[in-house]
Amino acid sequence: MDIGIGLPNTVPGTEGRNLIDWAKNAEAAGFSTLGTIGRLVYPNYEELISLAAAAAVTSRIRLTTSVLLAPLYSNTALFAKQAASLDRISGGRLVLGLGLGGRDDDFTASGLPTEGKGRRLEEQLTEMKRIWAGEHRGTAGGIGPQAVRPGGPEIILGGSAQASFRRVALFGDGWIMGGGTPDMFAQAAAAVDKAWQEAGRPGRPRKLTLAYFALGPGARTQADNYLLNYYAFMGDMAQQVAASAAISAEMVKAYAAAFEAGGCDEIIFIPTASRPDQIDLLAEAVL
Repeated sequence: MDIGIGLPNTVPGTEGRNLIDWAKNAEAAGFSTLGTIGRLVYPNYEELISLAAAAAVTSRIRLTTSVLLAPLYSNTALFAKQAASLDRISGGRLVLGLGLGGRDDDFTASGLPTEGKGRRLEEQLTEMKRIWAGEHRGTAGGIGPQAVRPGGPEIILGGSAQASFRRVALFGDGWIMGGGTPDMFAQAAAAVDKAWQEAGRPGRPRKLTLAYFALGPGARTQADNYLLNYYAFMGDMAQQVAASAAISAEMVKAYAAAFEAGGCDEIIFIPTASRPDQIDLLAEAVL
């Protein structure tokens, strides 16, 4: 199983220089991917811009939006161009993880309805694939640049409903779980595989998950300070999210082993602070 690490693009107070140094150090440590979390109404860095900065200072590590809230990017042609540009700049390292989003304020701030967002995502995916295939749209031809991978970047879709699993089978290359236990992952992964087979897709979908971590002195406080703030919109459930963070090397190892046993292909450990020691401590624990 591949072990990735998140960029601290959602950690309040993170400076741009921190993101760039984090990306370089994460690649040097040997992590498989840099992941980003998507949200609009929050003091975070936008995901495609964050990964473009990371692309400029790295050469090997994958760049994964885990996940970007696609329905907020309502100009699909421009969105397809942005993704293809990042894919081209990075030498084909973009993994476009997409989800629907669960916070009404992100949609309200965008002037968009929450109703029908699943249908809109499918329309976006259909349109983007046509654009990445080079379909002509004007006198100059298609909307470029051409993505490195034929047909466009790898698409990983989130969601825990049956409709999400069907969407993976119809439009995606894989699935990502945004949070939950290894048992929850294994059950959902089986449903993804079933939908994939029923759609007649060859091979198997790539399956990923996220897990929060905080390591070193004051790890519990670090995790609580960030996660209780970030998930405040969830009310009492924010406590459960914070409590699930891996706060020791032993917990990190146990999470990795349990998800691997459940069929996970890549786990992305998401930081709760932007201190550079978090990269080294995670690498020592699990790489």
